Amino acid sequence: MVMSESLQAANRRAETLIRPTAPIVPSGSIAGRSLMAVVAIMTFLAALTAGSVLLIAAAASDWGSQVAREVTIQVRPVEGHDIEAAVARAVAVARSADGVSDVQPYSREETERLLVPWLGEGLDMSDLPVPRLIVVKIAAGAQPDFQVLRKALADQVPGASLDDHRFWIARLTAMAHAMVLAGLAILVLMIVATALSVVFATRGAMAGNRDVVEVLHFIGAHDSFIANEFQRHFLWLGLKGGGLGGLAAVLTFIGAHLLATRFVATAGGDQIQALFGSFDMGWQGYVATAAVVVLIAVITAATSRMTVHRVLRGQL
Repeated sequence: MVMSESLQAANRRAETLIRPTAPIVPSGSIAGRSLMAVVAIMTFLAALTAGSVLLIAAAASDWGSQVAREVTIQVRPVEGHDIEAAVARAVAVARSADGVSDVQPYSREETERLLVPWLGEGLDMSDLPVPRLIVVKIAAGAQPDFQVLRKALADQVPGASLDDHRFWIARLTAMAHAMVLAGLAILVLMIVATALSVVFATRGAMAGNRDVVEVLHFIGAHDSFIANEFQRHFLWLGLKGGGLGGLAAVLTFIGAHLLATRFVATAGGDQIQALFGSFDMGWQGYVATAAVVVLIAVITAATSRMTVHRVLRGQL
């Protein structure tokens, strides 16, 4: 027992004495620069994926909240009934419902303008049975009973129906979940690709420095000592590559935000902003980018250490 402890102490003193003044793996090697470029590219793509998932999830949540705050009443023309009177009656029924903050009926001209993108300009719609729309806005925090409102409309207004947009909310929620799952799958694939690149780079570095590794073993260095040297090298390489990739991703989102702000008053800019927002990631996006950089660096270091141990044990 005493001899074993003495031997371990002697090995620790030997490792302290043989610690190289220069790194085992040269930091400026071509393989190291190539791996740093691969890590930077993977981090850039992973950060873009994480930021895009956050943007799309936020946009889908905003769409869902906007849709959930409004319901639509459709009044179809019914033979023998005045549609204007029916619209006025539907407006009165909607305003009397609990939780309603505002009711906005669309005129026939406004309703016809909504059909122009589908039917085209210059079409005479005077003979078409165009239904009238009434937008009902829900007060913040209110939970109106749509079944009661739907029954009141059916009883008092011929041809009236209520659409609470549940179908669209469900589809938006499903799309957001699908995008999040797709983003996570892409992140996992990128992490796996990065880990494989580190495995090959570590094996190449060990093959190129085989003489140094054999000398360290000969004079008493443990596998963990050699693995620590490689881990330190690849951790620093992963931090530099990950930092460059993360910075490039942040600059990309900032540039997209500036472009979206510049074209905010145009038709195309308004449509893009309605779909994806202003491309402002917020603090969550920057935290996610920093997390991706740290995760890539940790995976790079851990994969290198594991690879060194397996090579030294003859398992690779």
